[in-house]
Amino acid sequence: MIKVFKNPKSLLSALADFIVAQAQQAIDSDGRFNFVLSGGSSPKKLYELLASKAYRDKIDWQKVYFFFGDERYVSHDHADSNYRMVKTALFDPLKIVDHIFAYDTKLSPADSAVSYESVIRKHFNGPCSFDLILLGLGDNSHTASLFPHANVLHEKIAFVKDVFVEEVKMHRLTFTAPLINKARSIVFLVFGSGKAEAVHHIIEDPPNIDEYPAQLIHPREGDLHWFLDEAAAALVKKN
Repeated sequence: MIKVFKNPKSLLSALADFIVAQAQQAIDSDGRFNFVLSGGSSPKKLYELLASKAYRDKIDWQKVYFFFGDERYVSHDHADSNYRMVKTALFDPLKIVDHIFAYDTKLSPADSAVSYESVIRKHFNGPCSFDLILLGLGDNSHTASLFPHANVLHEKIAFVKDVFVEEVKMHRLTFTAPLINKARSIVFLVFGSGKAEAVHHIIEDPPNIDEYPAQLIHPREGDLHWFLDEAAAALVKKN
């Protein structure tokens, strides 16, 4: 489902409302909400909104379990850490200290990936299906840390992998497509004209996952939602 909003402000408000509804539904059904977070500047604005007075009391945060779809291989206090960003924007303002599952970057990249997959499997103790996975989209069509032409794009078995991203010369840790696609709901949060070409490639171009990795994302049984502003949706054909 593609939802287009006039500007980032209206998009973020609508997405915050969507997350509130998803959280309530999961908590009512299962007693908890398993929420996978994304890094980046766009999600940061969303987290700040969720932590604001307008939204902070709309979710029972004690029943939310937080995971990270990907992470840079840096310490938790490093400026590039997704964990640090979310801690500053969401966890600290809401005084959340429990149910936060971060990658252990004190381990080697490979061991960190194996450890995180083990944490996920232990958490679910059965089918590993997150209630909501939030994803961003890079202007090169990557999502999570699934970058163009990376071997991880063809992973069929592992749920979490370490990758060395040549273009940024950095190790990263990431969910693989097989795990992402098990989610009940997947949301792409994308705004700005700089992402319009990537959005067009993912939604409208023939499959070419090596060039456009986000094309890998097709939930098996869940729902896929695109939350776009008009600028990001500018090259998507109007039906």
